[in-house]
Amino acid sequence: MSTIIETAEAVRQGRLSAREVVEESLGRIERDNADVNAFVYLDAGSALRAAQKVDEMIARGQDPGPLAGVPFGIKDLRDTCAGMPTGNGSLFHCEDKPALTDSVHIARLKAAGGIPLGKVATAEFGMDGVTNTLAHGVTRNPWNLERTSSGSSGGSSAAVAAGMVPFCTASDGGGSTRCPAGYTGLVGLKPSMGRIPRGDGFNDKTVLGALTTTVSDTARYLDVVSGPDDCDRMTLPASEVCYESLIESTFPSGIKAVWSTDLGFAPVAPDVERVCRKAMGSLVAAAGLQLVDRPVELPNVYMDVNMQLTELFVQGLERRGILPDQIDKLSPGPRYFVERFYREFDPSVRIRAFDKQLELEQGLAAIFQDADVLITPCHSRDAYAAEGPLPESICGMDSSQTHAEPFTMLANICWNPSISVPAGLSDDGLPIGLLITCRRHRDDVALHLARIWEKTQPWPHLAPAFRVEPSTN
Repeated sequence: MSTIIETAEAVRQGRLSAREVVEESLGRIERDNADVNAFVYLDAGSALRAAQKVDEMIARGQDPGPLAGVPFGIKDLRDTCAGMPTGNGSLFHCEDKPALTDSVHIARLKAAGGIPLGKVATAEFGMDGVTNTLAHGVTRNPWNLERTSSGSSGGSSAAVAAGMVPFCTASDGGGSTRCPAGYTGLVGLKPSMGRIPRGDGFNDKTVLGALTTTVSDTARYLDVVSGPDDCDRMTLPASEVCYESLIESTFPSGIKAVWSTDLGFAPVAPDVERVCRKAMGSLVAAAGLQLVDRPVELPNVYMDVNMQLTELFVQGLERRGILPDQIDKLSPGPRYFVERFYREFDPSVRIRAFDKQLELEQGLAAIFQDADVLITPCHSRDAYAAEGPLPESICGMDSSQTHAEPFTMLANICWNPSISVPAGLSDDGLPIGLLITCRRHRDDVALHLARIWEKTQPWPHLAPAFRVEPSTN
């Protein structure tokens, strides 16, 4: 499977038909989905009809747009695509009717010529670091089918890393775009809060995004979907730059970076530290960054935020009559958080959690007074068991208060752009992600640095077992 840009340009120039591209994707899904369990719903008929419309536009001499004929999968979380049901990875939504309208996000992708094929698996209600649900089973990492493709956008990362589609949509409320990218060797951008409009403009942590194989693809995607919309009161004004062009320009001088192995609290596997530290050094040299030597000691808010999210989650399930009597119908991940925090919801606990988040915001602001970029690992270890559970120990170190994803949450709380790119391979031959987090609204710097790293050390676009092209005989 080619990249977004390769596919779209081939279709726009008439070297490939959109129908051929869609049929190739559908063939790959038929061949490989049983192994990785990425797609949970397909609408081949609608996809082929959309491809025909793209081909008809090309025949008339019209430009279908920058995503012309590019097939993609949609994360199965919240209503997004007209005509497709939304299961939220849950038994409680298996019989829900299809959505009647497109979200702004999907509408913009379609208007640019993109072709949705169906829905890809998500952790139930987005509440897990792996994608293992009672509704759809276990989604697996194409690099090693015994390991996780992460969560909650695990179906997105599995589908792209296996070469089923050039990209899938994702969402990130604490790392759910970047961690799947890190574990599967992909690019995952969490843009600045407000860069991409959402249907629910009141959520102050979750942003939309995509999993892609290249930084240029992510830049083109962002150019298509960014920009204000009245449905989301947090959206930013339209960007004055074209990200796809900007990342090929000369990188500005004087950009300062801070490196942290652990943010002052996180357990990190030795191979992750070694690979990411080496990648950081190479990136600093390639981009001409000024490395600032300063300590990074931030509060660990991982469990505090999960407790707050679980409280809202529990309240919603109680209003619907699901809890407490139907807790056995929840998948292992969300059930773990419900059982862990159910008795802890009281005002004093909430106040302490908010105080720690304020401390984090102030601590990160202090870092960005000294520097423009914070570089860390994306995760504490390589991909763990596909079924879970979240690791309570990493190389003999207690990870019960961080699990394996302690680095991503800060960008959600503080609204910063943050991107994961492949740094190298673990001792077990699995991808390790490097996380680049920048000042608020400096998505351009995050993408530009990611592109410099990509040119410095290119990475394989697909997992090894899925790189062989299908036979044309």
